Amino acid sequence: MSEENQTNKIKEIATEFFLKMTIQVSKIEADFTSFKKENTDKQDMGEEIRDVINISINLEEPQILIGQGGQTLFEIQRLLRTILSKKLGKIFYLNLDINEYKKKKEEYLKSFVQSSADEVALSKKEKSLLPMSAYERRIVHSELSQRTDIITESQGEGTSRYIVIKPR
Repeated sequence: MSEENQTNKIKEIATEFFLKMTIQVSKIEADFTSFKKENTDKQDMGEEIRDVINISINLEEPQILIGQGGQTLFEIQRLLRTILSKKLGKIFYLNLDINEYKKKKEEYLKSFVQSSADEVALSKKEKSLLPMSAYERRIVHSELSQRTDIITESQGEGTSRYIVIKPR
């Protein structure tokens, strides 16, 4: 199946999914990309190609599907990924965004943690951030990974897991 046919099929399945939920979607966009992921398994040091489906939708009242802290959005993403996997017959990552909620949250989070890292670097005192989801912690670690003046470390368990930014 060509990439364009696959993208159209993804849009069709996603549109049907939201219609069955009785959610009126004003716009739906989808794209299909691949990236190479280095395999961390010591027995197989090759690279693995992962497919990513990005779906972006717009609706008039997004709060219903986003939920508190994006929790409903992540659950809908998980459900839609399962449906798409079965219908397309392949395994992939799904990134569902509603009214650019994730994009805006990611930009805010990156800005916030850079400011926090600057504060830690200047004061030489570690700073604990509020508990975050695994998705948010991944963004923070990735954003601050290139800095040489601080280090990040996740601490805590389950929903209480948080990041500590420490000076080097």
